[in-house]
Order: sequence, then structure tokens, then C-alpha cells
Amino acid sequence: MDLFHIVSEDRIKKAYRDGDFNHLPGYGKPLQLEDLSGIPEELRMAYKLMKNAGYTEEESSLRQEMMTIESLLKKCDDSEKDDLQKKLNEKMLRFNQLMSKRGVQTNSSLFKNYQLKVQNKLKI
Repeated sequence: MDLFHIVSEDRIKKAYRDGDFNHLPGYGKPLQLEDLSGIPEELRMAYKLMKNAGYTEEESSLRQEMMTIESLLKKCDDSEKDDLQKKLNEKMLRFNQLMSKRGVQTNSSLFKNYQLKVQNKLKI
């Protein structure tokens, strides 16, 4: 064990003896574990990180739908473009609403510039 590990263990033991943990929220109650059985084991940590950061399933599905519609727009003919553009605008509006609830501004020029750089890097 390294010195940091020993010092931290000593501090935890001292706090436990002094009763510093007795008044924490949920003290004496069973942990409420989240059922992650439907998520593949190798993706569970990433799922928990994204969930704790505030990402929702709706947000990720909207992103995927927007990317699909954008790729369809690039490959379709003029007769279908209006309908697809309308669908894309609706998805973007909903996505921006979700982002504004989280306090993220997706309409800023910095975001658009970053988005373009990422797309160029990935050749999307």
C-alpha cells in the first residue's frame, strides 16, 4: 500500500469512530440499487456516467434520429427534401428544448463551429 492509501484509510476509520457518518442521508436504510440487467455489462459504466451527467435516453435517440435524417437529406432528391427538412427541424427544436433545460446552449456559434470541426475530422 502506498502512503496515500494508508492516510486515507486512517482518516476514514477515525471519522467512523467519531460518528461523522451517523447523520448522513439514508443512514441505516438499505441502498436502492438500480436494475441494469437490460444493459450489456461492458456498457454499464458508460451508461451510469451519462445518466449521472444528465443525459437522457430521449436525448440520445433524438441525436441518432437527427443524424439519420441529415444523412438522408444528403442523398435524397428534391421532392423529399422538404418533408425531411421539416422532420429535422422538429427534432432539432425538441433537442434544443432538452438542452436548454440542462442549461446547454446549442445555438451558439461556438457549438456550431465545434460541431463542424468534429464532423470534418470524422468525415461525416
